[in-house]
Amino acid sequence: MKIKIEVDENLIEEEILIRCKSFDNQIQNIQKALTEATKKENQFVFYKGETEYYLTLDEILFFETEKQKIMAHTGDEIYETKYKLYELEELLPKYFLRVSKSTILNVTTVRSIQRNITSTSLVTLKNTYKQVFVSRRYYKELKEKLIEMRNLL
Repeated sequence: MKIKIEVDENLIEEEILIRCKSFDNQIQNIQKALTEATKKENQFVFYKGETEYYLTLDEILFFETEKQKIMAHTGDEIYETKYKLYELEELLPKYFLRVSKSTILNVTTVRSIQRNITSTSLVTLKNTYKQVFVSRRYYKELKEKLIEMRNLL
């Protein structure tokens, strides 16, 4: 596969063109990755009391259920969102992954995983004291996602 970049100072809007013999899984994955990387809807509305906050998803460490509410955690704050976890799974970029029945994790924020073979594993996050538990059911998928993310860099 060849990758070419042409600079055209006369362009009004950026354009990405993919030329291929057939539209296979590899091309589809490239299209999804480019679409995700260029989305401007990467900002969500969060709430704290009566105040609305506009944060980018990169600021969110994880989402979790708390007393029938969905909370979004940043490094030092907790906000409420109006979405349900299953709705967030559909809306969030691929670097978010469900890691338990009640938690969706931003995989780019993982610092370490303390594995526990018989029950949940403990994930520590970058630049914060906050931690997340990963259930056995989701552990393998998390490891695969971490490897995938590392290969993209």
